[in-house]
Amino acid sequence: MGQASSKSVYRGWRKGRVAAQLLFFLLFVFLFVKTDYTGSDTIEYAVNILFRIDPLLALATMLAVKTVITLMLPALLVVLLSLVAGRSFCGWICPLGGLLDGWRRLFGAAGTQSASRFPSLPKILLVFILVSALFGVPLAGYLDPFSILVRGLSQAVYPGVNEVSVSFFTFTYQHLPETVNRITEPFYAFLQHTVLPFEQKFYQFGLLSLLVLLLVIAAEYVQNRFFCRNICPLGALLGWFSRVGVLAPAGGDEDCRACRRCAQICRMGAIDEQRKIDEAACVLCLDCFEQCPRQIISFQAKVPLSRGAGISLSRRRFLAAASASLVLPSVLGVRTLNVQADPLLIRPPGALAEQEFLNRCVRCGQCMQVCITNGLQPVMLRAGIEGMFTPYLVARTGYCEFNCTLCGQVCPTGAINVLDMARKHTFKIGHAWFDKNRCLPYAKAIPCIVCEEHCPTPEKAIKFRNVEVLGEQGARRQVRQPYVDDALCIGCGICETKCPLPDHSAIFITSAGEHRHPDSRLPAVQEPFLYGG
Repeated sequence: MGQASSKSVYRGWRKGRVAAQLLFFLLFVFLFVKTDYTGSDTIEYAVNILFRIDPLLALATMLAVKTVITLMLPALLVVLLSLVAGRSFCGWICPLGGLLDGWRRLFGAAGTQSASRFPSLPKILLVFILVSALFGVPLAGYLDPFSILVRGLSQAVYPGVNEVSVSFFTFTYQHLPETVNRITEPFYAFLQHTVLPFEQKFYQFGLLSLLVLLLVIAAEYVQNRFFCRNICPLGALLGWFSRVGVLAPAGGDEDCRACRRCAQICRMGAIDEQRKIDEAACVLCLDCFEQCPRQIISFQAKVPLSRGAGISLSRRRFLAAASASLVLPSVLGVRTLNVQADPLLIRPPGALAEQEFLNRCVRCGQCMQVCITNGLQPVMLRAGIEGMFTPYLVARTGYCEFNCTLCGQVCPTGAINVLDMARKHTFKIGHAWFDKNRCLPYAKAIPCIVCEEHCPTPEKAIKFRNVEVLGEQGARRQVRQPYVDDALCIGCGICETKCPLPDHSAIFITSAGEHRHPDSRLPAVQEPFLYGG
């Protein structure tokens, strides 16, 4: 009777865990959708809270910048949770963990459980990431589960869902009877006001972000929770905290005899053949609690630090990981990129100086998701391997809206400062240059004032000179040729976006004079370089 009662209690707890996973995943989706532009320059919700409670990102970022980041102190809550209840965050709260468990329930995955394929790899990656961060090479955002999930959703899945929705409802509107449209059109309007993005977005490397997320999901067919067990450095960090915590699951004993039910069903491979439970791997899914025939698996209190404060990694592997992380900064330090940065790398307004920006940026992609004009795009190797997936402005795709400060509001680490509107209006992210071989008033003596019309500064940063030139037939004529007022241009890029030329714009933005480098100055000779030159 007692065993039946315990089984009922554990079944209730397990259902509660499933409900908690669903609840937190829905909360994640809600905040994800609210990261999109909603018609206001104010973000009403703490949409970046997921990244601010991430101990891996918090620790790696603080090591990189050598200071405490107040924005990321909420990560201490997850640390405290892990000290009390082990890796319960992974089994109850983590949206990626919930997605993987839900995927397995809906579509199936690997069958019989087995030991983790690479049990030491997450700890090696954790050491590598933290030591690299300490020496100025930020890598946490590449393997952090939240960054992987949000990048894949924001840069591929979410825009793809919108594209399919627009195509479907356009088809129904154009080809189906009016009686059907009376249903589909209100439903489409409801979706637009609730879950669909403000407008269609396009991203340069959305396919790559999607591929990484799909690989994490596809790995479920190799081994349940493959990423969590064999790769995730955040899980390794939380596992370390659980080892020094006050509560641990107690496994079976010799009285279990030949029964290996708990080891067979453990989704994390946390139970060995002797029924011993590794609290650093256990995510408290409670499957073994419920299905233990004798109901002897339970929680037990333990003295903190009773298992030692190590990270359960051999000295040789620890030294190997630490040594490898020391090699990377020395190699990266001798690149030509350190002598001459790419002049077309335009960072968002409010971005810190490049090295500190890279150290703080966790590659979450939220600034790109919230960008009104779709101008912020993920960079690949233009900023070096340590700068991959960080944001930069591609002005031909979209400009920096003059009255927008959203990117700074969603940044979870302060890599992009929050600017008030007055500061934003004067914050210089770059400088505009004319390519006189392409600009119509220069190259063809054809009047064109598009760039000046769209310039948003109160006093136009693009002005004109009346110049007498020879026309195509040899006749002299007056043409208004544009030029840039250095003191007024803020590098927003709208002139490049709106330039009517069909391919490369005749005016383009470089990082010259950007305010995030106080000592930078515009070159004295303001002759523009040419594309490819």
